[in-house]
Amino acid sequence: MQTQNQFLFTDAQRNVTVYIKREDAIHPIVSGNKYRKLKYNLVEARAQGNAALLTFGGAFSNHIAATAYAGKEAGLKTIGVVRGEELSEKIEHNPTLTFAVSCGMQLHFVTRAQYRQKNDAVFLDGLAKKFGDYYLLPEGGTNALAVKGCEEILTESDAAFDFICCAVGTGGTLSGIINSALPHQKVLGFPALKGDFLKDEIRIFAQSMSWELIPDYHFGGYGKVSTELISFLNGFSADYRILLDPVYTGKMVFGVMDMISKGYFPDYAKILLIHTGGLQGIQGMNIRLEKDKLPIINTHV
Repeated sequence: MQTQNQFLFTDAQRNVTVYIKREDAIHPIVSGNKYRKLKYNLVEARAQGNAALLTFGGAFSNHIAATAYAGKEAGLKTIGVVRGEELSEKIEHNPTLTFAVSCGMQLHFVTRAQYRQKNDAVFLDGLAKKFGDYYLLPEGGTNALAVKGCEEILTESDAAFDFICCAVGTGGTLSGIINSALPHQKVLGFPALKGDFLKDEIRIFAQSMSWELIPDYHFGGYGKVSTELISFLNGFSADYRILLDPVYTGKMVFGVMDMISKGYFPDYAKILLIHTGGLQGIQGMNIRLEKDKLPIINTHV
């Protein structure tokens, strides 16, 4: 499935042209990179005869929400292992988890210490004993089949772009984009998390060296925001009638705009921003912002 590229602007000083690929519009619920990551995993789950999908995520996980809905549509049972035992008593106050439950997902809450064992064979065996056989989707959905799906984000019509920019969570989406980028294109990844570990994760799947991580725009770490970022998101949606999520794409777009103003990109460069969806998380973020008496993200475009 192809998505449209929307023109944003051409910088008057450097003639840098910016477009955004509207992957957020690929599906009304399973949007952006989650659609791409689940595509071939759902095919494989059916081929293996699995009746259930099991995956991991946090309180406002895009992946949990997308898996719950995609599993429902595919007629598969879904199980979400959620980080934070205390959340079991707060489901009704959490729009992401409430949505997942409405799709039929069975939630299993674990402590943060237990959650860190999510790749441990003994822990996974324990989940199989509790829930029965399942098809495992890693946290964030990244595996070889997810990367295969993300390789379909770029198409022949994107050949004119010099730079492809994308937010990075677990590295699967960026790896797929790197694999499908053309030799003259440079891929820039904007991590939503602190730390340098992502390079090794990406190298597992990426087959090209023409990429770089830009680590300067995580705003303090995963899920962290500032009034400056919220103001930028609201200004962007007012100017272009496009919502950006505050955890991933919003930070990437902020970063690219800042880098343009600082002269990072050469004159006449053509830049493609990848909108990876994640808009369901805005509601949960606004609940947190209101609680902290901070400005909220405007969702009316």
